[in-house]
Amino acid sequence: MAAALALSGRVAIVTGASRGIGRAIATHLASLGASVVLGYSSNSVAADQHASQINSSSDQSPRAVSVRADVSDADAVKSLFDAAESAFGGRAHIFIACAGVLDDKYPTLAATTDEDWDRTFAVNTRGAFLCCREAANRLVRGGGGRIVCITSSTVASLRPRYAAYVSSKAAVEAMVKVLAKELKGTGITANCVAPGPVATEMFFAGKSDELVKKVVEECPLGRLGEVEDIAPVVGFLCTDGGEWVNGQVVRANGGYV
Repeated sequence: MAAALALSGRVAIVTGASRGIGRAIATHLASLGASVVLGYSSNSVAADQHASQINSSSDQSPRAVSVRADVSDADAVKSLFDAAESAFGGRAHIFIACAGVLDDKYPTLAATTDEDWDRTFAVNTRGAFLCCREAANRLVRGGGGRIVCITSSTVASLRPRYAAYVSSKAAVEAMVKVLAKELKGTGITANCVAPGPVATEMFFAGKSDELVKKVVEECPLGRLGEVEDIAPVVGFLCTDGGEWVNGQVVRANGGYV
C-alpha cells in the first residue's frame, strides 16, 4: 500500500496562483496531495487552465478550483475561504499569500508617485494583512494550519529604486512575526519565504539584458532562481515536518543579497 502524501486531505488557498511563483507553489502543494483554491486577480484563462491541469492529473474531482479575487478587498478575500469550504467540504488548512505587484519603472523614492506607492501597498501590504486576518480566523485549528507569505530578499539587500516594494514587503515580514506569536495555542504556524531574483514575468519586466546579466553575475550560484527553487521551500513549511519553523523569514535566494 502506497504511503499517504504529505498534504493528503488538506486544503490550501494560494493567491497569485495563475502565474510565476504562485502557480508553481499551487502545483507543488497539489503534488503533495492538497486540494487547492487558485486565487487570481485578472487572468482567468491562465487560472482556469491551471485548475484543469491539476484536475486532469487527479482522481479526485475537483482537486483545484480557480477564484477571482482582489486581495486588497476584504470581501474578495473572504470569498477565497468561502470557495474552499464550498468546493472541498471543510475549512482550509493552508494559506499562501503570493499575490504581489512591483513598479517596473523602478523609480527612486524621490520620483515615486503617490499612486504607485499606494498601489504597491494596497496589494502587497493591505492584501497580505487581509489574507492573514482571514486565515487567522478561519484556518483549521489543532494542527496542520499554515500561513506563508511570500515576501522578498530585497528587504535584506535594500536595493536602490525598490523603495515602495521593499517597504511594502518589510511590513509584511514584521506583521507575520507578530502573528505567529498571536496564534499561540491554535496549531497554526506563520512564516515568510523571501525569494531572491527568480526568472518570472515580474522579475524581467522593465529590466535591460545588461541588468539581468549583472544580477546573474552577483549570485554565488551564477544563475537566476527558478520557480521550482521556491515552491518546495513553501511546501516543506506546509507539511508536518515544517511545524517547528514558526515566525521566521526564510530567504531562498541562492546567496544573493
